[in-house]
Amino acid sequence: MSLGPFHDSESFTFGVELEIQIVNTHDYDLTNAASDLMRLVGNKKVPGDIKPEITESMIEMATGICTSHAQALDELRTIRDVLVDAADHLNVGLCGGGTHAFQHWTERQIFDSPRFQYLSELYGYLAKQFTVFGQHVHIGCPNADQALYLLHSMSRYIPHFIALSASSPFVQGVDTGFHSARLNSVFAFPLSGRAPFVLTWQDFEAYFSKMVATGVVEGMKDFYWDIRPKPEFGTIEVRVMDTPLSIERAAAIAAYIQTLARYLLLDKPVTPEEDDYLVYTFNRFEACRFGLAGHYANAHNSARKTIAEDILQTLDLLAPHAAVLKSEDALEEIRSMVRSGINDATWLRQIQEGEHSHSLNEAVRQQCLQWRGRA
Repeated sequence: MSLGPFHDSESFTFGVELEIQIVNTHDYDLTNAASDLMRLVGNKKVPGDIKPEITESMIEMATGICTSHAQALDELRTIRDVLVDAADHLNVGLCGGGTHAFQHWTERQIFDSPRFQYLSELYGYLAKQFTVFGQHVHIGCPNADQALYLLHSMSRYIPHFIALSASSPFVQGVDTGFHSARLNSVFAFPLSGRAPFVLTWQDFEAYFSKMVATGVVEGMKDFYWDIRPKPEFGTIEVRVMDTPLSIERAAAIAAYIQTLARYLLLDKPVTPEEDDYLVYTFNRFEACRFGLAGHYANAHNSARKTIAEDILQTLDLLAPHAAVLKSEDALEEIRSMVRSGINDATWLRQIQEGEHSHSLNEAVRQQCLQWRGRA
């Protein structure tokens, strides 16, 4: 199978995809209602797209092509409201969060589509355990080589994206000790991790051809990399984020990535090299385990700082680009969260340890309120 041409797109445009939990309104466990939701929203006009995911307890919403934080926020709110209205008709709830706090994967039902049934046969029980919920952000790139430059220069910031979006501290009714436990499920897949270090599209095509020749992959969808190129869209796709608990946070994180992309492509502050990845897995683990308080190691010197400190320093560098993109409000929201030290994972733990102590059911109920903007 051919990789196909890279369809150049307008620089710094972006799109946002969010995988959403579907829960019952009795005990707030996951419920199988994706097919019913899809029937209800099938004829609704939304600015982006609504589609099923691998199990019946998930649904995905996506914006169209956006140029600004304000546009993305407006589109996400519109799609969210359509979905919430449909969910109310079915008496089910919707919420963000990278994992459901106490669901049992054995109870999940694979959505009835050829691709999802194929994945279930291929990956076995991992397919049902993949009932985890992420945010993906596509960034438009002017050409294929620039896309690969952006992919590798942006990989240094993967811990930022994980820590800012982390919302999956609980799995199977247990506090994992992680801020983002969702990524541990993703890492179980054989083609996860980072993209190979190639900086020209010609070299990437050669790599892809070799992988196809092995029979391991058929297309880009078979790669579960943290960031992957999407040639049919003319984008790179950042895939490490948990689904935040609110539309507002999801939009702010997307705008942060958009602004960072402008800084990296226009200022060219770094020259990507393979040694950048020496500490990649360590930094990613620190973000998953400790969130904003995790340590960030520099591959080229012995400097250490917290991920929060690194984000705040990055925000200062992004200020001129935020002014051009009109993403100042989004970046100020990011700055405020980082200074507070409270991401969604921390908030969920506070709910679980609060007046309804040790009630994960109450935590999920509060997630549903957050998703509606009512918490």
